[in-house]
Amino acid sequence: MRLIFIAPPGAGKGTQAAFVSEKYGIPSISSGNIVRAAIEEGTEIGKIAEKYIHEGNFIPDDIVIKMIEKEVTKPECVEKGFILDGFPRTLFQALCLDNKLKELKLCLDRILILYVPKTDLIKRLASRRSCYHCGATFHMKFRPPKVEGICDKCGSELHRREDDTPSSIKTRIRLYTHETIPIIDYYSRTGKVRRINGKGEVSEIFDSITEVLENIK
Repeated sequence: MRLIFIAPPGAGKGTQAAFVSEKYGIPSISSGNIVRAAIEEGTEIGKIAEKYIHEGNFIPDDIVIKMIEKEVTKPECVEKGFILDGFPRTLFQALCLDNKLKELKLCLDRILILYVPKTDLIKRLASRRSCYHCGATFHMKFRPPKVEGICDKCGSELHRREDDTPSSIKTRIRLYTHETIPIIDYYSRTGKVRRINGKGEVSEIFDSITEVLENIK
């Protein structure tokens, strides 16, 4: 299966993408994790990306597109499929992805849209903690780590992301509305868009997603 998760910041798409990846054995490609790894490594691209993230803005298309194209062309993704988490975020990115998939003679199976009220998004992001080492994400209420402040997967220290401050959160939601909504309109023409209620228990949301995926023919 080749899937895209589209949702505003804090909607839980990263968590759900991880669950789907584990259940179906599909590689999950998180643009956020790829970028954060570049920042941690101190690469030139990482330094540029860090500046944009700190300001609560999206990273320029050309940088993100190169990173994602490198991932989707890996043998594992070509053979098994993939889950795109956080990409595409602009219509231009979506068009570039379509062109790359056509080159590979592949197509998307589903585009999943998670909907969550704005007030809930702000609350969720304020309680989110991330591992800069492996990219795992936790929520202090809905998905807390077994040991406070420590990543379950790799044992590294958890942090609040720089873009999870109140001012950055509002900027990111505004940018999502402006840049990402046109992508939903674009993909809606394919008949492959499925809308998921992202408000509720994590397990309930996952059940809704798996129901959609089980119906793929």
